This record gives sequence, C-alpha cells and structure tokens, in this order.
Amino acid sequence: QVQLVESGGGLVQPGGSLRLNCAFDAYTPTSVRMAWFRQAPGKEREGVAAIWPGDTRKYYADSVKGRFTISQDHPKNTVYLQMNNLKPEDTAMYYCAARTAPGGRWSRPDQYPYWGQGTQVTVS
Repeated sequence: QVQLVESGGGLVQPGGSLRLNCAFDAYTPTSVRMAWFRQAPGKEREGVAAIWPGDTRKYYADSVKGRFTISQDHPKNTVYLQMNNLKPEDTAMYYCAARTAPGGRWSRPDQYPYWGQGTQVTVS
C-alpha cells in the first residue's frame, strides 16, 4: 500500500514556474516507481514524467522535455516536479502516481494502482 499527497499547484502566468510535491508513504520506499500525470478538461489522462528510484532512470513526455524536471528526495520520501517556462496548454489537474512492481509503459495510467488526490495547475 502506498499513500500519496500532492501539493504545490496554483495559478501562474505563461513563462512562469511552479514546483509540485508528492509525499509518499510506503513500506519499502526504495522500490516505489513514481510518476506524474495530468488531465485537462475533456482530455485523457497523460503521463508527464516518471522516475525509477535505485537506477535513477527518468522519463518525460515530449511536450515537457527541457521544461520539466522530476526528482526525488529519498530521506523525505518526496518526489518533485519542477515546471519551468509554463504554457497555457500545461493547464490541467496534476496527479502523482505510484507502483511497486515492474509493469508496462511508464506513461500508461492503468499501470499505476496508487494515486494522489490531484493538484490544479493553471497557466493564464
């Protein structure tokens, strides 16, 4: 079982920055694979970034490469999504997700059994 709590969303102007935080509670935190997803009104949930602890692999959606950075603070069991040069099309509800076992493609929402409550990001 993994519990997730997001924070850090808000309203920002185009070109601005935000940092999202996801604190997680897991029995074996070093085995948890973490990801950020987002969902805009009327659109499907899409993978934004993922990080695999232990081997430091990181994955990004093409639309955010070079602008967003995912990182993890192991002692704090927290994953961050630093978002720079934000655009209006980045507006969405952002969700933190986790899985504890290898699975399919990192960007598929159905590969993650654990989800946070979401935090709204509005770029306007």
